[in-house]
Amino acid sequence: MTDHALRLLRQDRRLAELAAFPFDFDLARAAHGHVEEVRLASGGPLETVAGDDTGGTYFICADGAVLYADSEGAAGIIGSSVDETLELVIGLPGWRGYARLSPDDDEEKILACVAETEDGIREHYGIDEERAGLLKALGFPKRSPVELVGRLRAALLRTEPDFVLLNADEGCAYDRIGPAGPPLWEPVLAAGRADLACLREGDRRAWREVAEDPVRRRITLRAAQFDRAEGDLELLRHLLRHETRSSMTDELRLAAVLVALRGDTGDLTLLLEARETDYDTACGLGGMPEPGASADELQQWARALDESMFGTAPSDEPVSTWTDLARDQGMTGLARVTLIRELDNIFMDQSRLRRPEAPHNLATALLSGLARDFEELGDLPQALRAQRLYAALQETAWDRASARHTLARLEREAGRLPQAADSLAAVRDALATPGDDSLRHWQQVNLGRFIAEEHYRLTLALADAGRPEEARALLTASDAILGELSENAANGVRELAKRTAARVREVN
Repeated sequence: MTDHALRLLRQDRRLAELAAFPFDFDLARAAHGHVEEVRLASGGPLETVAGDDTGGTYFICADGAVLYADSEGAAGIIGSSVDETLELVIGLPGWRGYARLSPDDDEEKILACVAETEDGIREHYGIDEERAGLLKALGFPKRSPVELVGRLRAALLRTEPDFVLLNADEGCAYDRIGPAGPPLWEPVLAAGRADLACLREGDRRAWREVAEDPVRRRITLRAAQFDRAEGDLELLRHLLRHETRSSMTDELRLAAVLVALRGDTGDLTLLLEARETDYDTACGLGGMPEPGASADELQQWARALDESMFGTAPSDEPVSTWTDLARDQGMTGLARVTLIRELDNIFMDQSRLRRPEAPHNLATALLSGLARDFEELGDLPQALRAQRLYAALQETAWDRASARHTLARLEREAGRLPQAADSLAAVRDALATPGDDSLRHWQQVNLGRFIAEEHYRLTLALADAGRPEEARALLTASDAILGELSENAANGVRELAKRTAARVREVN
């Protein structure tokens, strides 16, 4: 749809005032912006076009779709264009109360809900004549509430992953207006389910192509995990043989379990060959019955692994299973949004990190894993957010120094040089006053070398950024750390140290 009606509003003050009241689409409020700085998780552009009297804002996105954000931290796409959005807000002035309705709901229910809302509005001011006049002036037809509710729902379902709104300062995501979309595992498994169906039909081309493609093979094995059929044994053997090419993966273990669950002792040769592929597979498939084992022993081993690591419900899988597979398939937007919401949940409730067996201890590895995932997706702001919390929760001196070192690297790569300098100062504090003996040998191990290297790299970045005084100060600290390293650790840093010193002399 075009935005013909928007141009009419901008040209005709009377129409603009009517859109602002009683339909709460106020172009004049665009000048005030939103209640806080926001950005799209996808990095796409946003243009403020209007606001309402509750502090909500209407944004135009790159494809012309309109994103509405309220003042309480919720947002959603409500129209494919400004004109479609205007049809909605004029035709359904209480549209925010209908976000959970669906065209699948009984028509009578929808009409009753709309009637109740609009009767409440009429107690304070008129909308009927105003609506008819504005629709006519803008060239819009009169549409039924049921049709408009259907349009609204379809638009809201488009919000993720491309139009998720973030607080620009904190990086947390706005809640979703309206219905939640399908769980991540559904789109992730879709291709695997299709490939599994082809394999079951005996499509020999599919047998070859799926087996030889690492991503398709992994997803097909996951599909077989949740759709276990008696006739799948031969195709599972086929996928297991090929998955050994990837060395130790969760899907290799899964394939071995699915084969072993059948209890055919003739498969022991294949299973043991998979185990002996390399050292990693030998460790990952440890405990497997040896040649001569009974069917019961084979099944017992498989059931134990199945119950502890797999199962038959996609919703029980760790979110990382689906974000990794989404990323492998190029669904980076879906993976990013899921990871952002996972991180948001941790910020809101850090008890999620508590170990069930030791509730006073936090399992912070999830945060460092999120930081790595975001970094691999190229989302440094979210990687920093996760790493910053991870660093703040570390207890031993070693862990504090290591986490702050990684934080400094991410800050440097994001161009946040003063913050990176502060993080390295915290690393030096941990080395100087550790408070425990975890860092007693830092000078002889890789951590010491890594810390020295990051000091020199940040010094170079400061010099290149035209900050000579800060670069000189950090160079002094870098040289002091280098002087404490063992000879072996220092040897790997000396060339970088010389290059950095020359660069600092040059800018001075």
